[in-house]
Amino acid sequence: MTMNKKQGKIRVLVVDDSAFMRKAISHILNSDQEIQVIDTAKNGVEAIEKAQRLKPDVITMDINMPVMDGLECLRRLQAIIRIPVIMLSSYTKEGASATMQALDEGAMDFVAKPGNTFEITRDDMKEEIIRKVKVCKNLKFPEISEKSTEPMKKTNSMYGNKVKSIVAIGTSTGGPKALQEVIPLIPPDVESAFLVVQHMPAGFTKSLAERLDSMSGVNVKEAEDNEVIKNAHVYIAPGDYHMTIKKTGDSLYRIKLTKDPPVEGHRPSVDVMMESVSDSGVSNIVAVIMTGMGKDGTKGIVKLKNKNNAHVIAQDESSCVVFGMPRVAISTGLVDSIVPLNQIAKEIMKTVGVHK
Repeated sequence: MTMNKKQGKIRVLVVDDSAFMRKAISHILNSDQEIQVIDTAKNGVEAIEKAQRLKPDVITMDINMPVMDGLECLRRLQAIIRIPVIMLSSYTKEGASATMQALDEGAMDFVAKPGNTFEITRDDMKEEIIRKVKVCKNLKFPEISEKSTEPMKKTNSMYGNKVKSIVAIGTSTGGPKALQEVIPLIPPDVESAFLVVQHMPAGFTKSLAERLDSMSGVNVKEAEDNEVIKNAHVYIAPGDYHMTIKKTGDSLYRIKLTKDPPVEGHRPSVDVMMESVSDSGVSNIVAVIMTGMGKDGTKGIVKLKNKNNAHVIAQDESSCVVFGMPRVAISTGLVDSIVPLNQIAKEIMKTVGVHK
């Protein structure tokens, strides 16, 4: 393969132990006029050597490889060269868990490989891979500031199911890592429930919830249909389901999951979740828009502000991996607080309060 840099093209190194996958992903990426695959590697050792020598704009990286796997390669690359990495992961529980770890350790995004390897050539898979490579070319490595406090230890909430306030959080690219700087800093005696929409495919949201739960004082779980919403709990919308809430009497609220059509390409949708919270009858609402591409959540905050006078928080540009969703939200003029990532938990707590 040529090593010459073609003017203006996004230069990609494809790393995968499967010859078929290397060829298929290269073909997909080269089919786009803005992208050029400059080389491939079949394991992490090759990837590190070629990344240092060729200095690609983006790397696609399989997680499971011989000699040196994708996670170890990612760790070593992070220490020597700053290149955006997109992980390719299987839909298995182990694959989802490894993906969460990779995102935690610096991968910018991931693509879930279909169960049948040959389905990588499906049109929707092609579009996703091309789109994510183009997005990653322009991603910056955010300045990760020190956390303001240590994560809380779990205690049993004494406030039961009478939810007085709801915090609705929407995020996308960069979100899994960003949520680790917010959710673990929420005190376990908070008299609020938290709803989170993170754009992610089915299967991966459960691993995200388990990872966040392991480091948080509040209880974090993947939301289940019809479950009662409780204080000091964080409910993450399952991949491929919209998450809404409904009041069921005496200040009790339940989760309602639906397979309604995607909204502007998203299911779950931040807008759907936030508009549902607006209509729920909860009196004290905080809406948070964090790192992510696009504008999902902006319609939601407009309704929450105009109908419920919700307190709206947006993550600032300097701490975002992608300043898309927060930028569009801020442009409405309805955002009350624009804060760096390490101040979001504190800003939430200033609004909902905590009982000690």
